[in-house]
Amino acid sequence: MTPEPTATKTLEATLAPPTAHKERRLQRTVATYRQALEDAFESGADTQSAVNEVVTPYTLTSYAKDALKSYVPKLRDTYNASELDDDHPVRFTNRGFRIDHSEDRRHEFCWRVPQAGRGNAFWIPLRINPDQRELWADLFDGELSPGEFRLQRNRTNWVLHVTVEYEIEPVQIPDDPTPVGFDIGESKLLTGCALTENGTPKEPFLFDGSRARHLRKEMHTTLKRLQERDCAEWRRDERFDYYQNALTDIVEKASRQAIDYTQQFDDPVIVLEDLSYIRENLDCGKYMNRRLHGWAFARLTDRIEDKAADTGIPVRFVNPAYTSKTCHACNHIGRRDSQAEFRCTNSECWVTEYQADVNAAANIAGRLDPWGESLPWKPAGDDSPQDRSGCDTATGHHTPSPKPGQTTLVAFQS
Repeated sequence: MTPEPTATKTLEATLAPPTAHKERRLQRTVATYRQALEDAFESGADTQSAVNEVVTPYTLTSYAKDALKSYVPKLRDTYNASELDDDHPVRFTNRGFRIDHSEDRRHEFCWRVPQAGRGNAFWIPLRINPDQRELWADLFDGELSPGEFRLQRNRTNWVLHVTVEYEIEPVQIPDDPTPVGFDIGESKLLTGCALTENGTPKEPFLFDGSRARHLRKEMHTTLKRLQERDCAEWRRDERFDYYQNALTDIVEKASRQAIDYTQQFDDPVIVLEDLSYIRENLDCGKYMNRRLHGWAFARLTDRIEDKAADTGIPVRFVNPAYTSKTCHACNHIGRRDSQAEFRCTNSECWVTEYQADVNAAANIAGRLDPWGESLPWKPAGDDSPQDRSGCDTATGHHTPSPKPGQTTLVAFQS
């Protein structure tokens, strides 16, 4: 019997403002966890037992330590992380998750915050997303099983994220699909590209990222100056909320336009990069890392996935390795001399220079392969499908596009 298809979703809730005592305990938990994570990562531990030896002395719950034992080896072996982000959330295994519910309370749901030591855990009310209320109710009733859950401190509040897996209506990939790849970047916030039957890019879509980039830079500068001037907390919070609302609006517009672009093709399938742990993979220096960490990777991906589900468009995730450095026509590793320009170094390929983001989106679309993902000539690691489809993996090379001429940057200049 074929199992029902499932989808993974992250539920988000904001913790009600904690008392001073609970605030200190939350901050202590985060500080201890991050120190344990840093020590385990810097020690070079690459197995669960090795991580366990490092984190055992720390005053953390077994749920947090077990999450570290699973997470740290992945950072090095699977995601090739070279540094850690400064604001890592505290991860817990699902064994430690517990919530309570009562319609008589102002905040219906409460979360039991895991704490080291017997009897030290405490409850705190949750402000849930109303659109996710049904999923929270199913989680409390036991109809949904929680996955890993994470606690993180934002500028103005504490946030809880809980991963859940639930059954969905099956959305099958058509027999003759049109893959539409999307590349998320900084210069172009979102770039889409559909592929024809012979693998040629068709009618690319570009959503400019300059406004989002400007807002992120302005937000960082403004908040830093307000802090230096010792302005009132409400003033800083007001400006932070302004920038966050503006960025959210950009994400909504970009995701909506991405769906509109996809719907113009016959039997489309959206193909996205699996950008899990992208923040840990960055190693571009402190200045660039701060800018890149501000990208709305997860938020934009989630909104595209949600809108695609509403319109019945299948979504698949693929290995992101080398999508920006590989020629979509011959699958050869090339050069990206500038943000907007990709150069193919294969003398036998018809491509000489190409719009870099369109080239990356074409590569992402080209990895929609029912027999597995194809990677470039240079070894790129694990190429297994990321959509839980259970397909076999086959390694091969894309067939070069038969187009006789070359496509230059001018063709995609707006």
